[in-house]
This record gives sequence, C-alpha cells and structure tokens, in this order.
Amino acid sequence: MRVLVVEDEPRLAENIAQAMREGPGFAVDVSHDGEEGLLFCATNEYDLVLLDLMIPRLDGAEVVRRLRARSDQTPILVLTAKSDAAVTVNLLDLGADDYLRKPFDLGELIARARALIRRSKGVTQSVLTFGALELNTAARTAYSEDGEIDLSPTEYRILEYLMHRPRIIVSKRELLEHLYDFTWERHSNVIEAHASNLRRKLRTAGIGTNLESFRGRGYRLALTTSTLSPEDNR
Repeated sequence: MRVLVVEDEPRLAENIAQAMREGPGFAVDVSHDGEEGLLFCATNEYDLVLLDLMIPRLDGAEVVRRLRARSDQTPILVLTAKSDAAVTVNLLDLGADDYLRKPFDLGELIARARALIRRSKGVTQSVLTFGALELNTAARTAYSEDGEIDLSPTEYRILEYLMHRPRIIVSKRELLEHLYDFTWERHSNVIEAHASNLRRKLRTAGIGTNLESFRGRGYRLALTTSTLSPEDNR
C-alpha cells in the first residue's frame, strides 16, 4: 500500500514515514505543505493520506475540502494538536475519515491507518482469506492449511494488494504505483521477478490458489478452477 504523509515538521514526518515503512511495509511519500500535498494526490494514487492540520500554504481542512470537491475518495487521517471538538467535527463534516490528536503513539497511528485502508477496500478484519489461503495483515504473514508460507517483504506486499482485489486483473503499473514510492525505477522488472517467485510458492503450497499472469494486462489472484484461461501463465 502507498501512503502520503503531509506534515511540515521534518523530524515528525520522517518518524511517521519510517514507522509506516518498517511496520506495515507501506510505500511512503512525504510532503511538507498543503499545496504540494494536493499536487501529490493529483499525480499519484494513494491508499491513505496522513494529513497534519496546521501546515503552510493550505491548511489541512482546506486540503480535505479540495480533495473531496474533486471526488478524491482516498481515506484521510488528520493529525491535530487542537482539542477543540468543533474543529474535529468540522474536519469530519468536510470529509476526513478519522483524526488523531498529537502527541500520539506510533503504534496507534499504524493501527488506525491499517483500519482505514481495510475499510476503504470493503474489509473489516485484519485477516484476509481466499480459498485456503489466509493472510494476516497485522502480522504480515501468509498461511496455508499446512502452515506459514515463507514470503519476502515484496512478495507479501504484492499478495496483500491482490488479496484486496481477488479475481480482478491488476496491471503492473497499478502494482508499482501502490507498492513503491517516488524512488522506484520506472523501467525495472521488479514486479515480474517477485510475481514469478510468489507464483511458485503458492503452487508449492498446494492450496489451489494461483497467481495468473496476463501478457500486457497484469496479474490476477484466482483459484485453479478459474474458467478464464490466462494468455500467459508461465
């Protein structure tokens, strides 16, 4: 998943970004003012926006208002030092999904971020299932009936994203945009390499779940009984 952190205090922004990368394994971009944050949202697809209320150029409330005015439904978690109930009511009325008062615990921030992302994808629990495959998004582990499936961090991230969109063909570009931040190499074959390893591990687990590859279109998580034959399922 890819997260945008909009926070003008550099040290706090970096602490949040590091916690998001090391904990749930999110890809994270950082912006330090409201106008830049809006630009990031206009040019990239995010699964969550973490937005400080008091930021320069455009404050957090105005960023929320403008995002919702252009029908951007990305979940927004507002970070605020204000305790005035009227402020938080206004933020929620503008379209923010949740708020967290400063100072906050990074563990709570990560838990709220995970919950908002799950909710936006129509999932209410931290454990995802697809056939006999089980994914614990809190522990970042995958299981078959025979036990844990050993996955690399990138293999897990690909699987988690596809588990949120089962039976749907997801393009390579969409995976890249949601799993990597601005530092990824746009011409890299990193997705192909990790997808190939993930496919092999799912087949070895013998759980009837396959990662199908469609030439020029993308990847789909499907049960082996799927009636739609992929063009290329090497």
